[in-house]
Amino acid sequence: MDYKYIEQLLERYWLCETTLEEEQILRTFFSQESVPVRLLPYKDLFTYEQADVEANRLGEDFDRHMLEMVGEVPPVKAKKISMTQRLRPLFKAAAIVAIILTLGNAIHVAIESREEQPIAVNGGYTPPNSGVSVAIADTIRGDSMKINETPIIK
Repeated sequence: MDYKYIEQLLERYWLCETTLEEEQILRTFFSQESVPVRLLPYKDLFTYEQADVEANRLGEDFDRHMLEMVGEVPPVKAKKISMTQRLRPLFKAAAIVAIILTLGNAIHVAIESREEQPIAVNGGYTPPNSGVSVAIADTIRGDSMKINETPIIK
């Protein structure tokens, strides 16, 4: 048997020049059980749609399962973040820096005062420092209101 028309349709199919009716003719031809051996490699190309229609169909249980899953999804809620929550890491960092500076200052003062201690004389008695005392320098012998007043002359 001569299959020149089918071969011509295949050539046009590869060049993308066939119409929908001609492609349907090719599908019908290749859906037969008796196909020539030289055209047999093309059979699967034209019969895959008919063979896989039932195999690739989703069942009713799939639809039910999907509808159950959609119903179970909790809604996503937006979370409000206050300015305090945003700045909390900055507050923590500032507190750490303050603690480190305070401890450093305390250690510095302790080491500095240890170096300036006078040597003990007369059985452990140390004379007081000759520096200005804050309490003495802070006291005022007179009334500050009268000292600052200047007489107004007219």
